[in-house]
Amino acid sequence: MADYRKSSVHCHSTMCDGKNTLQEMASAACAQGLTTLGFSGHSYTQRDREYCMSPSRTAQYKATIAKLKAEYKGKVDILCGIEWDSLSEDKPENYDYWIGAAHHLYGKNTGKYYEIDFRPQDLHDCIFDDFDGDPLAAVEAYFAEVEKVAAKGPDILAHIDLIKKLNGEGEFFDEEAPRYRAAALKALSAAKEHNCLLEVNTGGVYRGYRKDFYPSAWMLEEWNKMGGKVIITSDSHDVSSLTFGFEEAAAAIKAAGFTSVEVLTGHGFETQEL
Repeated sequence: MADYRKSSVHCHSTMCDGKNTLQEMASAACAQGLTTLGFSGHSYTQRDREYCMSPSRTAQYKATIAKLKAEYKGKVDILCGIEWDSLSEDKPENYDYWIGAAHHLYGKNTGKYYEIDFRPQDLHDCIFDDFDGDPLAAVEAYFAEVEKVAAKGPDILAHIDLIKKLNGEGEFFDEEAPRYRAAALKALSAAKEHNCLLEVNTGGVYRGYRKDFYPSAWMLEEWNKMGGKVIITSDSHDVSSLTFGFEEAAAAIKAAGFTSVEVLTGHGFETQEL
């Protein structure tokens, strides 16, 4: 029977920007009693190589996971996924599943690609150098990127409101602003139109950036009204966070009106009643 507490499928290793090796992550998953571990290394993006896998490392990633699948057969279902970025040059179809994500904004004035969830200075420069000092214009551009990713039909749509990561204290924009909400709702509508599965991602809380998950509670409520489906993920970058906050995420999902969650297993997606 599917159990969200034993399936962690948004996970990173030292192949990209994680802190533990693929082997260490698999060993930890087994020790922690998981039945499914899905790796989702960052796909190669030529515009930003700080965190993604190079083409050669991607080949090594696939080969290593193939070995781990055999090693852990009967213990943990190991899946080879990818977190496919809007700037990616890889083909997401060549994996067991794929997670679609947007991490960057293009600057029309400078021609730069800004990573919006890493350095506060980058987000500041993006807003003031390329969005004329209008933070909500940057927010609108971000959610427009999410719409494009959703239109590609990923198996899972990642951290839909990642733009808020560095805005924990409202440093950059007002998340209650009508323009913010309108842009977010458009992204949600695109996700529903293309039958995306929305992740409730606990990673921003684990790493101390936010006190709330992605997406925000109001967005979860709207997603429920739309008849959307959700999956719980941790966006794990180390062995300690494989199932971080899963119980709290389930509580937030129930509070938003959902009665079930989707769980990725070795046999595909299954529905679990809450």
